[in-house]
Amino acid sequence: MANITSQMVKELREMTQAGMMDCKKALVEADGNIDKAVEWLREKGLAAAAKKAGRIAAEGLVASYVSDDASVGVIVEVNCETDFVAKTDNFKAFCQQVAKHVALANPADIDALMDQKYVDDESKTITDLVSDATVAIGEKISIRRFARYETTEGAVESYIHMGGKIGVLVETKNNNADTYAAPAFKTFYHDVALQIAAARPSYVRREEVPSENLNKEKEILRAQALNEGKPEKIVDKMVEGRIEKYYKEVCLLEQPFVKDGDKSIKQVMAETAKEIGAELDLVRFERFERGEGIEKRKDNFAEEIAAQMAKK
Repeated sequence: MANITSQMVKELREMTQAGMMDCKKALVEADGNIDKAVEWLREKGLAAAAKKAGRIAAEGLVASYVSDDASVGVIVEVNCETDFVAKTDNFKAFCQQVAKHVALANPADIDALMDQKYVDDESKTITDLVSDATVAIGEKISIRRFARYETTEGAVESYIHMGGKIGVLVETKNNNADTYAAPAFKTFYHDVALQIAAARPSYVRREEVPSENLNKEKEILRAQALNEGKPEKIVDKMVEGRIEKYYKEVCLLEQPFVKDGDKSIKQVMAETAKEIGAELDLVRFERFERGEGIEKRKDNFAEEIAAQMAKK
């Protein structure tokens, strides 16, 4: 009998998206032969995902979970192949399961997440959960990324925009625990989440802008001014002025508030702090846009088209 190694099981799981125990059993039945193990899984209906392994899952949803006391928050991007599946109740429910699990189990990264036992059913890992969802839904399903924040000094808020196309997670700091439930505080951090979704900041404050980014921006702005025919002696002052505008575009605290363009987020935060009697700050944020950076392949529907043509 062949020695079934963990690497062989991992390889078979990657090929078929079947559960770990199913893969191990298949390899035992096939005496270690990977190809025969794939056939065994397919015959048992456990490798419905195998033929989809090479396809691109660029659709899907960004889902969120926030604890009742707003101390823990999560956003997670889960991908599938088609927008149709992304809108189904089954897929939405799966995304919520994953978000809740990340909040409760606190995995270090995606690899750790996939190996964790599912919090609501420890007989399965998250990899098993993905495999089950792939078989049930009928498309390749993948958990792409997540962000998880936890605080004891304020609140975490999430915001999902356009039915899951964009997701935001933001952590706020508040030095007065008695005001955590204050309506004005809740309105503030919710409005900040909306701001991030709409205005796409890159940093919380100007001190976070990497020096290389700032220097590159200054070079570009200087070249622009010179190309506009501006005198050399005033170019540096022009660059300084335009850098201020750059900060207002990329730094959350300096952006004009989307609900009142006459105020910056920093001003809104100061007004809220005064109203509730606390010191407030914005700590960090994440903004996920579904499918960003994934190259969609035109042949995602090749099998469906071929099937339709065969019927004609």
